[in-house]
Amino acid sequence: MSQSRALQQHIAHLTEIRSILHSLKNMAFMDMHKLIRRRQAQSLVVQHIETVAEDFLQFYPGLPELDISTPLIVIIIGSERGFCGNFNESLIAQLTQTSSDNLIAVGSRLCARLQNTNIAFTELSGANSSEEISQVLSCVSDAISQLRNKYELFNLSVLFHQDEHLGITLKALLPPFKDIKRNSKYKNEPLLNLQPSQFLIELVDQYIFSSLQDILYTSLAAENSQRLQHLDNAVRHLDEATEKSHKKSQIYRQEEITEEIEVILLNAEDPVFK
Repeated sequence: MSQSRALQQHIAHLTEIRSILHSLKNMAFMDMHKLIRRRQAQSLVVQHIETVAEDFLQFYPGLPELDISTPLIVIIIGSERGFCGNFNESLIAQLTQTSSDNLIAVGSRLCARLQNTNIAFTELSGANSSEEISQVLSCVSDAISQLRNKYELFNLSVLFHQDEHLGITLKALLPPFKDIKRNSKYKNEPLLNLQPSQFLIELVDQYIFSSLQDILYTSLAAENSQRLQHLDNAVRHLDEATEKSHKKSQIYRQEEITEEIEVILLNAEDPVFK
């Protein structure tokens, strides 16, 4: 096979790969915009719960302080798919600086990398798209419920990518409302249909559930953002490689044409053809 023909086949392969990567890039772009809208709505839900908690804690005793020896449960949110650069590796690097008694890892790609370490963890599948967030949230909630059967009290934190500016965040969910500022802006005691203790229990459950959903949206949006950058760089690299291959193919083809012309001229000068 001539060099120009081999290069043409190579160019065809590069073009096919570029088409696949471009499709993945478009899918990540569309899903990221859906996630941004859903995250904005979910963040408002969490803010509303925090406002209710601020009102409630102004008039009723707050949560007891947990002893420093209380077990720490960490949920780490990684990726289910690839093509997102060092998304999972950076999480694991941050995790090594955090001591936990139990680890819940979300995302098959993350779990595959954790298996190469000496870290014990509970493995859960992650979300491929925004439509799968509710299913993942249900699995994470079940895992937390199982820990409630094991521990009477425990601290709960989530390690996840927030965005390209804020980077990786370790957010504490239990004990809840640690950052609530108690002030005197609420003058009237809230009217409750439940006993204050029961209301607080249900409020905390709703806060954890809503915060986890917000975090899953945030993490998947950050993942798709990194995937967009990674795929964009890959597509640009393929375009450059294709352009170089085109130029080489043209040079080889010109050389082959020149050789063919020289052969024709030599044959024309051969007495046998006269």
